[in-house]
Amino acid sequence: MSLHFSVDKTVVRAFFVSLCRLLTGVKAFWRALPETEQPTIYYANHSSHLDGLVIWASFPRALRHHVHPVAAADYWNKTALRRYLATRIFNAVLVERRSQAAASEETTTPRDPLQPLTEKLEQGHSLIFFPEGTRGTGDEVAAFKSGLFHLAQRMPQVQLVPVWLENMNRVLPKGSRLVVPIICTATFGEPISGPMEQETKREFLTRAKEALEALTHD
Repeated sequence: MSLHFSVDKTVVRAFFVSLCRLLTGVKAFWRALPETEQPTIYYANHSSHLDGLVIWASFPRALRHHVHPVAAADYWNKTALRRYLATRIFNAVLVERRSQAAASEETTTPRDPLQPLTEKLEQGHSLIFFPEGTRGTGDEVAAFKSGLFHLAQRMPQVQLVPVWLENMNRVLPKGSRLVVPIICTATFGEPISGPMEQETKREFLTRAKEALEALTHD
């Protein structure tokens, strides 16, 4: 059994990376090479369930083991297959969305939703993060939720890298189960600084959003 699980992780990962590249023809552009030893939050616009996979597949193979997509637990825990792919194959960190977390607090001690994310960063790993909080249409970037601010505030040693995804809403639009092969791009920008002294949450999130949107002109 252990042999099966040691093999499946390598084989299934390779299959999904190849499938992702086949369906999206994804081309990655780096304005600054990834810092392999530096824990990083790669934050991106979100318009498709394939977004995390596309970013993850854009990394060098040796780096993928240390990069974790952040995904909604209610969606990826819905079936055994989804849970297996998210946690076993893609090393995702599953977090409760605010509505589910609020409901659970009525009967259990509330848990800090950022704790599993900070634990990964403290271990020297990196995250793929979608600060809009939910998928949009791809036409524009929605206002950022506060999670990115609080993560960056807690972990000032972590670098923040914006990633602009182009055409993902056309490959797998919100509400659709049909994948349409089309060329997509992932543009990795230069790191931005975390919250500066006396910078408010709103000011930081606006600055981070503008750094992401600036990549659309590259």
